[in-house]
Amino acid sequence: MTKTHPNLWTPRGVDETLAIYRDWAASYEADVAEMGYATPGRIALALRKSGASASKPVLDYGCGTGLSGLALKAVGYDIVDGTDISAEMLEKAQAKEAYRQVWQGQPGHLGHIERGDYATIVACGVVSLGAAPPETLDMLAAALGPAGMLAFSYNGATLEDRGYTDKLDAIMASGEFEMIFEENGPHLPAKDMSSTVYILQRL
Repeated sequence: MTKTHPNLWTPRGVDETLAIYRDWAASYEADVAEMGYATPGRIALALRKSGASASKPVLDYGCGTGLSGLALKAVGYDIVDGTDISAEMLEKAQAKEAYRQVWQGQPGHLGHIERGDYATIVACGVVSLGAAPPETLDMLAAALGPAGMLAFSYNGATLEDRGYTDKLDAIMASGEFEMIFEENGPHLPAKDMSSTVYILQRL
């Protein structure tokens, strides 16, 4: 993917992940644009199609440099807050006008966020092999109040990892959520990689 780290989609610890994104922050947007990064726009459009409120705040969890926030804003979501564990990526997001506020988070924690604070939570490319572990889905789902929506994506490598697919199956088996959107499509076309966009809604 990058000259220093050609294979992002392998298991690693938090410190190594932070180092990768620290080193990548400066060129990240140019690199993914060259590969046709499509998932942020697909998630944003899926939320509009699914009826996610454009008048309530959206949490962009793992916002990176802010590409997801820009995609959300482009389709009418004007109140977006962003959080990420990488200070270097977050600095890029903060410079954009897509966010009401941004803050640096800690791995595996939602900090000050309480259940129901956000009607919509987005995790674009975050819960994935080599980034956040499968259990992140539990944390994000638990933060939703009644009728709250969680929009996220699994890229091709993540879809092949049973830890991630089993976690999604377990959440659906709980009977607490409905799958209101599921669509496979382009992720990084130049690398011939797809992703599946999901939207879960708490019942």
